[in-house]
Amino acid sequence: MSMEVPQGDAGLLAAIRSGNAAAYVGLYERHASAARALARALVHDPAEAEDVVAETFTRMLDLIRRDGGPREAFRVHLLTALRRTVHERSRGGRGGEAEIELFDPGVPFVDPALTGLERSLVARSFLSLSERWQLVLWHVEVEEAGFAEVAPMLGAPADSVEAVSYQALEALRQACLRTHLAETPAEDCRSVLAKMGAYVRGGLAKRESKLVERHVEGCTDCRVVFMELADVSQGMRVIVGPLIAGPALGVYLMALNRGGLAGGFLGTVIGWGREPERRGRFAASAGAVVAFATAVALVLMMVADPVIRGPVTDPTPIPAPIVAQPDPLPEAPPPVPEPRRSAVAIPPPERNTRPARGPAPVPRLVASINALGALVRSEPGMVAVRLRNAGSGQSAEIVARIGLPPGVMLPPAARRGRASAATAPVPMAGAAGGGRPAGTVDGWSCRAVKVGARCFRGPLPPGRSTAVFLRVMVSPRAAEGAPLSVRVSGAGAKVTATSASGVQDAGAPARFATDGRVVTSAIGNTLLAPEGPPAHRRPGGAGRQAGDGPQAPRLLDQDRDPSTGSSSAARLALPARSRIVWAGLYWSGGAPAAGPVKFRVPGKEGYRLVRASRTAEGRLPSGRVYQAFAEVTRLVSRLRGRYWVADVPMGKGPARHAGWSLVVIAADPRRPYSRTVVVDTVTVVDRGSPARIPLDGLTPAAAPARMDLVAWGGAAGVRGDRVKLGRGRALRPVSGGRDPGDAFDGSATGALGTGATLGVDVDGFRALLGGRPVLKVSARRGSVIFGVAVVNVQARS
Repeated sequence: MSMEVPQGDAGLLAAIRSGNAAAYVGLYERHASAARALARALVHDPAEAEDVVAETFTRMLDLIRRDGGPREAFRVHLLTALRRTVHERSRGGRGGEAEIELFDPGVPFVDPALTGLERSLVARSFLSLSERWQLVLWHVEVEEAGFAEVAPMLGAPADSVEAVSYQALEALRQACLRTHLAETPAEDCRSVLAKMGAYVRGGLAKRESKLVERHVEGCTDCRVVFMELADVSQGMRVIVGPLIAGPALGVYLMALNRGGLAGGFLGTVIGWGREPERRGRFAASAGAVVAFATAVALVLMMVADPVIRGPVTDPTPIPAPIVAQPDPLPEAPPPVPEPRRSAVAIPPPERNTRPARGPAPVPRLVASINALGALVRSEPGMVAVRLRNAGSGQSAEIVARIGLPPGVMLPPAARRGRASAATAPVPMAGAAGGGRPAGTVDGWSCRAVKVGARCFRGPLPPGRSTAVFLRVMVSPRAAEGAPLSVRVSGAGAKVTATSASGVQDAGAPARFATDGRVVTSAIGNTLLAPEGPPAHRRPGGAGRQAGDGPQAPRLLDQDRDPSTGSSSAARLALPARSRIVWAGLYWSGGAPAAGPVKFRVPGKEGYRLVRASRTAEGRLPSGRVYQAFAEVTRLVSRLRGRYWVADVPMGKGPARHAGWSLVVIAADPRRPYSRTVVVDTVTVVDRGSPARIPLDGLTPAAAPARMDLVAWGGAAGVRGDRVKLGRGRALRPVSGGRDPGDAFDGSATGALGTGATLGVDVDGFRALLGGRPVLKVSARRGSVIFGVAVVNVQARS
């Protein structure tokens, strides 16, 4: 006895091209709920959303009849075409035959807020895959559909989908490697890249694995490839998901999982355009919809085969798919032949062009104001004001009046004269962040007023964005919750905005922020080793115990410099084309924090003394600990090389940890436009006290982000340390053991010569950041100090 396999999307699409219009009913019933979910996330009016769905399906049918559009990955193309429909309608487009071809140009349609996403390694690799793999990866990895749900679209038995999904992931890994190799990497990288796929799968011998690890440790480009391959599933969710569904991906997935968006095919397409005000605007498209619905109704009445009520079948032979160059795959054979390659049918973004005729250009300013990270009582903080000219004409001179709630004020130096704008110029960014007077940044100039600041800037051209960041002080008695406000003039009318949050009782204040094309890096190392023979024995050096207890770990002293008692190094590896914008040095140990640390940069023989500009303390079961900070931007001049830190102060008693981390932000014109913030705190995390770190002021919608976190006191093998965003699942570190259930396992990016970094964690994570993200750090066993978060999220330029 055999079970009939439903006809897959490829078969239905082939049937439509052969003239079987009834096959389109099957596609519609299969994908309409997904189209509605995305339409309702993009359009607030439910009736308008139904119009968008019907118009998109109609245009897709016309495209397929012309032998264009998808061959198999129908939903990937459908969602992108729907976004294009919403974009055209928002511009007052009338649709029509001339615009049909815009739905199948073969290049991504990227939302301006996600510009640069299509250039990422995972995105380019996904677009290079055959449509069969695109279909499987989208439904399984992004939408997280069950294998039984994917089977009908694939036209395969449900028990074979798991094997196909494994093959699709492997095909994506191979495509990532091919894409990177096509960029002509250095000769020493090529041999490593050839082994990278097997290394990620755990298929290399121990000796070869160590060779790959040693190379990846010092090569930025290969480390990027490794991180992409290590979790291609995460890359699908945070890169490819927003590329196809846009910034509304999170809302779309929630609606899709809830369901309840289904509707009848004929009722939807005939009902579209019923309202008189819409008939005038979309007359041509409505006519096409009615004609299409009538044609399908005739087919349904004429076809006698009762199977038409279930999966659509067509008695005419369906031509076999055209096979192109297949992807290299594992030994397991796919259940169906590999079809030809096809780029995703996504139209290009619309450029800002001034019409030859029509109304005069009019500026339209869009403003926002937010605290960055969190405004916490008794702590300094930062406020971001961002402006965008969404109109068609240049604005007048801009005046921004920034209102601060009671208890939040500019620093004393700013109140005596010019406001302290926490900014530093970033080339080609159009906005800025961190440490210089506001008058030097993108034309902004600020001065203090009684309840805030008044900032000035020259005219803002259409399509341009700008930002100014202000340092503020928060009083111990500041009221919680009172919002920030900004009133902007410069577009003929005043524009106002208020923040979503105000002063909070806990969180991590911002240390630095920037908007621009930047790359971030956080490296670090420990100054302690487990009890045992030290790396270098010499009087007063590494052989000394760290503390008085017999089980205390030993100090590491790796620099062979007789003037240091403890030392360690970490390698920084930034792109050669970048330029240092900001650098901050953090160090931590047992309290009290007495005295400076020693800091040595690549190419220099001696150490420089660095004194903390800010120190904060917390308490672990083993005693008091501290975290100290100093800005070292002027000292960090090399993009690549070994950075050394020595003699971190440690209090008396057994030392649980002593270590350091260097955070560097550099301008890189090849990176996508992004918003970056560095927040720091000293928050004890244990079984009964998880840490909740708001990350306000970064993005109004879901967007892919890279986070580097610094924590002190963690230990390998003590499972239960987890990092989450909101209510999502635990994030997987991209370094160390890469175990989401053991996030702080004693591993630090860039650390040299120490193996496990006892009590020091500097780990990277990738995630999809929502509109008001909250970082949650928990520990089920033991305790850990959460110290620093460096967040880089892609944004509208």
